[in-house]
Amino acid sequence: MFKKKYVCIVGGAGHIGTPLGLALCSKGYNVILIDKHTENIKKINQGIMPFVEEGCAKLLRKMIKKKKIFATNKLDITKKCKYIIVCLGTPVDNKFNPNLKNFISFFYNLRNHLKKNHIVIIRSSIYPGICNKVFNIIKNHCKNLSYCPERIAQGKSLIELPQISQIISGKSVKARLESGKIFRKICKKIIYTKIIEAELIKLFSNAYRYINFSISNQFYLMCQNQGLDFYKIRNIMRDNYKRNTNIPTAGFTAGPCLLKDTMQLSSFYRHKFSLLSSAMSINEGLPKFMFKKLNEKYNLKNKTIGILGLSFKSENDDIRDSLSIKLLKYIKSKKIKTLQSDEYYKDKNNIDKNTVVKKSDIIIIATPHKAYKKMRISKNKILVDIWGLIEKK
Repeated sequence: MFKKKYVCIVGGAGHIGTPLGLALCSKGYNVILIDKHTENIKKINQGIMPFVEEGCAKLLRKMIKKKKIFATNKLDITKKCKYIIVCLGTPVDNKFNPNLKNFISFFYNLRNHLKKNHIVIIRSSIYPGICNKVFNIIKNHCKNLSYCPERIAQGKSLIELPQISQIISGKSVKARLESGKIFRKICKKIIYTKIIEAELIKLFSNAYRYINFSISNQFYLMCQNQGLDFYKIRNIMRDNYKRNTNIPTAGFTAGPCLLKDTMQLSSFYRHKFSLLSSAMSINEGLPKFMFKKLNEKYNLKNKTIGILGLSFKSENDDIRDSLSIKLLKYIKSKKIKTLQSDEYYKDKNNIDKNTVVKKSDIIIIATPHKAYKKMRISKNKILVDIWGLIEKK
């Protein structure tokens, strides 16, 4: 018989599972993180966070010391846990269609370990219909399936988990109530919805943000083509005009969630929602546009281009789907000399940011880490600052 205060998190050594596990064990649960990532498992069990996530390092050391959390690659340990939370990745393929083969296959494996009183909670981003497909796979073993999507900003998980309303949906009353019970321990507000509503809430949320960023990026492209300063125009647009205060900055819009979920939604709607594909074209096309504008203006074969920032967002070490990395690779493919630096992501080719600035002819602020904001860039350098982060001195 499993233990009621035990929680298993599958995909638990990743960016979604680990912070969730720490939040739960800080509220009295015993948490087991199940994952295939051997290095992450090793680090977690040593009390070392395998990636940057604000507040997690200290809490992990504390919870490891108290023996409230540990990581393993053994799926059969789920028999000890009442709750099984699934945080597996749901990628898209090269044509931006959902590739859920591994996600679905996992549940065929999991069902062999399920009992009728288990509570299975899916936390991954999935498009409408996937929960029903999973239910059909496991229903002869366990009917308590919930969908409770995560909506936190990576890097701020422990801060946002208690602040954001948690969406709860399920295939049974017991699944909904039990899921609400566990999330109520770490969230201020619980909202119950239908499963298809929960699936769309997550996808709509990320697609909405992705489209918003593409609007600013489109404005930026237009300004670049006209030789105008986007940030001067944006600042005036927002000055004493409340209706424009939420216009985002321009910049690389990427990472493991926004594009993927936007494309999941597009695929679900059979690619009839042209706004979604247009947003992808704008955002994903930004690195090549930047290179094209530089190549039109300068003889790049005689220049060294320095890239400041490689992670997909600021104050983070995650390079998954990073447009900074895509830009770097594209420039290298043109046989142009590059230098690179990042404040958080570690790579053997990285050098100090000041050395990048000193030795480069062209400096591109690719990721807006705070450390770059006060850097002094001399007038004889070519600065490309899509984020409007720093001013040329």
